[in-house]
Amino acid sequence: MKQKSKARILSIVLKPRSFDEINKILEENASKDCDLILLPETCLGNESTLSMDSEELKKVSAIAKKHGKYIIFPCYRKTAQAERLNSAILFDRTGKETGIYDKVYPYWEEFDLSPPVTPGNDVPVFETDFGTIGIAICFDVNFPGIWKQFRQKGARLILWASAYSGGRSLQAHAINYNYYIVTSTQYPDCHAFDITGQEIFYEKSDDVGVYLNEVDLDRSIFHQDFNMYEKHDKILKEQTGKIERDNWHDKEGWFTLRAIKDGVSVRALAKEYEMEELPQYKMRSEAEIDNMKE
Repeated sequence: MKQKSKARILSIVLKPRSFDEINKILEENASKDCDLILLPETCLGNESTLSMDSEELKKVSAIAKKHGKYIIFPCYRKTAQAERLNSAILFDRTGKETGIYDKVYPYWEEFDLSPPVTPGNDVPVFETDFGTIGIAICFDVNFPGIWKQFRQKGARLILWASAYSGGRSLQAHAINYNYYIVTSTQYPDCHAFDITGQEIFYEKSDDVGVYLNEVDLDRSIFHQDFNMYEKHDKILKEQTGKIERDNWHDKEGWFTLRAIKDGVSVRALAKEYEMEELPQYKMRSEAEIDNMKE
């Protein structure tokens, strides 16, 4: 089956509450036209710590399967090795647990909990039927190393579950690493940034908010370096009616391309025209110049 490139992300923003309330909210919204549902960090609060075989997570899995949606469920989690992890659990469209991210940088107060939180030690990415995603949690936003790893591992969308809003800190990562970022917070609010770092959505709720964002993970960003003018002009001329340049950033030396015809992939065409996307260009330049220093 051909992979989709566009995904509709449903962010449910709210302050922590009981599982029965969360379950009801999920059931009420899971039938909406979306691909993935994102909830805030530790949406059940500090007093609830779940094991993977808990009845609560079985119910989340059942909702994902019933409605054919990916669900990211953030909660405190316990394992045989750790009494408390701040986790975001990814269920796929069949209800299968297909990935877990454990918060690498817990906030200081989490170490005062009983039992205290154990930091995670890995920054995985996850494959979905619409592209490669990463998951980060709250205080992680302050540590660029995590966000650089997402780009190195090929993530094109980051889902950020949090207690607070994040704002410009998130925007900086979208600018530096050129992936979409969509959030769900306890604040409660939802932010979305595109691959240029532009804020494309922001809403805040007084109670429970449900916000939908569509992202195009095939849309691609390029530096003018080595792409102007021959490759840029050639691809736009020869692929007229299939792709278009939708943004030109003169100060940054960037431009973005997107497909405008079904079944066409900018990423695939760019490879044919030997055009290197901006994140790959920066990573390759960094590695090759560092090698020159040795």
